[in-house]
Amino acid sequence: MKNLIIYTHPNPASLNHFFKQTVLESLEKFGEEIILRDLNEINFNPVLSLEDMNGQRMGKVTEDVQTEQDFITWADRIIFIYPIWWTGMPAIMKGYIDRVFSYGFAYRYDQGVQKGLLSGKSTIIINSHGKSNAEYAESGLDKALALTSDTGIFNYCGLKIQQHFYFDKADRASAESILEWKNEIITVFKSSNEPVAFE
Repeated sequence: MKNLIIYTHPNPASLNHFFKQTVLESLEKFGEEIILRDLNEINFNPVLSLEDMNGQRMGKVTEDVQTEQDFITWADRIIFIYPIWWTGMPAIMKGYIDRVFSYGFAYRYDQGVQKGLLSGKSTIIINSHGKSNAEYAESGLDKALALTSDTGIFNYCGLKIQQHFYFDKADRASAESILEWKNEIITVFKSSNEPVAFE
C-alpha cells in the first residue's frame, strides 16, 4: 500500500513526533511504500492567496500545490498527524487543506450536487489535545471536532476514515498512556496488513 504521511509539529521532541516515528516504523516493518511530508520542515506556505483562488477557478494551481496534489494522487492511504490547538488544526495544516484540497482536485459540484474526488483512498488521523476526552464530550467539542474535520473535510472529499485517534491530556501524559497509544497505533497498521481469511 502507498502511504502518504502529512505531519506537522514544530518540536522534534513532541508527542506528535513520537506518533510520526511510530507510524513510520510500523509501515516500514510491513514493507509498505511511504512518503512523508513534514509541513514545518518543507516550510509549506499555508496562506491561500488571491492567485490561488483565481487559479482554482480555472483549474490551475501553483507549483508547490501541484507537488502536494501529486503525492495525494499517488497515495492509497493518507495519514494525518497533528495536535489539536484552539479546538482545531494548527494553522499550517489548515492552510495545507485550504490550498491543496482545491476545487476540481479534492471535490467538485455536478449540477449543484457536491462530489468528493478522493474516493477510493482511506485516511487515518492522529490527534493529541490537552483537555480530557470527558471534558470534550461534556462540552460537545468532541462532536464539533468530528463534524469540522471528519465530515466537513475528509468525508467531504471522499476519503474513507479508517481510524481517527484523539489522544487526550497529552501535555501531561504518563509513560503508561504513551505506551498504550503507541500500541493502539501499531495495532491499526497491523490489522490492515493481516491477510483476509476465506472460508
